[in-house]
Amino acid sequence: MPRPLIGVTTYLVPADWGVWRGQEAALLPVRYTEQVQAAGGLAVMLPPDLPEAAAETVARLDGLVVSGGPDVDPARYGAGRDPRTDPAALRRDAWETALIEAAREQRLPLLCICRGMQLLNVVCGGDLVQHLPEVIGHQEHSPTPGAYASHPVTPVPGTRLAALLGEAELEVPTYHHQALRRVGGNLTVSARHRDGTVEAVESADGLALAVQWHPEQGSDLRLARHLVQTAASRAKAGDGLPADSGAYTVQR
Repeated sequence: MPRPLIGVTTYLVPADWGVWRGQEAALLPVRYTEQVQAAGGLAVMLPPDLPEAAAETVARLDGLVVSGGPDVDPARYGAGRDPRTDPAALRRDAWETALIEAAREQRLPLLCICRGMQLLNVVCGGDLVQHLPEVIGHQEHSPTPGAYASHPVTPVPGTRLAALLGEAELEVPTYHHQALRRVGGNLTVSARHRDGTVEAVESADGLALAVQWHPEQGSDLRLARHLVQTAASRAKAGDGLPADSGAYTVQR
């Protein structure tokens, strides 16, 4: 059986390389694609496209990773902009929103990372804390600008995440200053930090798993393997998953 084809969303930013300066580039830290490959999948990068191309794109994939990156535009969840929120990445927000919606409609396995988890939550009707240190009173989730840190999270017993990672506290790579506040429709909290911050959510149908930390920055392949194995099972079954098994709700 061919290896599952896993799409990974990218940044869209000005960049310099070789003799080129200030060119707009679709970028992605290579660790994302390396994890997909190490887990047994074929990785393909998905730069921002027109939202109407999302359904066709998803139809050609076996699984999808929505990667980390800049803050989600607060207008998407009806909030004013905190001065510490990143400038809006409008093309990326629109593209990844459309991909998540298409993945839900086509029942495609999803792994959403950091910003990806936050956008999944917004698409499902939730909202975000725009500057977490102001709420929790410390900087442990992102202590040094431009550098990943590490902190403990605890999976929630009985969740799919706990079945994958165990129920004991574990250290994870982290870099975020925003977090989930109101959790979106039919998403279940599956891990938390000691301070109560939501660190993972999952969908009732088992097709979407989202983490606030950055698994691609570590050596633990369990989440990537779960995505690839779920994608392979779906492909082998010819998308034989039940049509009505508690799919998470997309906010329209």
